[in-house]
Amino acid sequence: MISTTVNDGSGRAPAEPDPAGPLIARMVLGARLRELRESRGISREQAGRTIRASSSKISRLELGRTGCKLRDVTDLLDLYDAERSERSTLLALVERANAPAWWQAYHDIVPHWLRAYLSAEQTASHIRCFEVQFVPGLLQTEDYAREVIRLDHAAVPAPELARRLELRMGRQRILTRRSRPVNLWAVLDEAVLRRPIGGPATMRGQLERLVEVCRMPNVTVQIVPFAAGGHAAAGGSVTLVRLPHPDLQDTVFLEQLDSAVYPDRPAEIDYYWQAFHTLVTEAEPPDRTPEIIESVLADYPE
Repeated sequence: MISTTVNDGSGRAPAEPDPAGPLIARMVLGARLRELRESRGISREQAGRTIRASSSKISRLELGRTGCKLRDVTDLLDLYDAERSERSTLLALVERANAPAWWQAYHDIVPHWLRAYLSAEQTASHIRCFEVQFVPGLLQTEDYAREVIRLDHAAVPAPELARRLELRMGRQRILTRRSRPVNLWAVLDEAVLRRPIGGPATMRGQLERLVEVCRMPNVTVQIVPFAAGGHAAAGGSVTLVRLPHPDLQDTVFLEQLDSAVYPDRPAEIDYYWQAFHTLVTEAEPPDRTPEIIESVLADYPE
């Protein structure tokens, strides 16, 4: 049911993408540049002037959210008086950091605010999410995903709708890839199960899919029932992404109607992790999830 083919225009199914991609290289490079800058007591404003850029660009560079020019990194290393041995290592990372992202074939339909998350998602070792409206994109069936996409893009022509659907389905390969399938833990508000999306057949197929994924060893699904009342993430959906590198900070993704927020201060990241851990205790145990979904399936007879 889940398509694993992403069309690159050549008519050939692409090889499984490198799980690391350019994101790890960008984040490792950015983290070390930040450490060098701070150890020299240099402000982001000073660093920005050195490469003819703003302090916000330095911030994005240090967070691994943007590519970088070899000349800019060379100038920063000169400013930071980096040792020769480290210079060669960091300059070698620049080419890897600027490699095309996996979603590049869809750049025309991927908004700029979503690109950092898509890169993190495909690189992740662990993803934790809480959803209040829809089934998470990584667990959606094609029929359900098509209806969700139509809610935001009702007027797009059929070929573009097909590409958006193809992109969403392609993202799901991280759950079944041969190398390091991602560990996904999704907590869903009961409203997600009961909000009708598409027709009865679409909802039945989606609910049955959720029962299926509960059997996957790398996927955990929990439900927060209405009876639980208010809960730790009543403010809305949140996704937490952990990367397979111990020195890189987690990504917090808060999607909005036509933008997203990425809280990145350590205290903010800790806050969202604590909220998720609290949600896990407020939700029904994972072994009850199939039973809960089956009770909702009774509303959608075959």
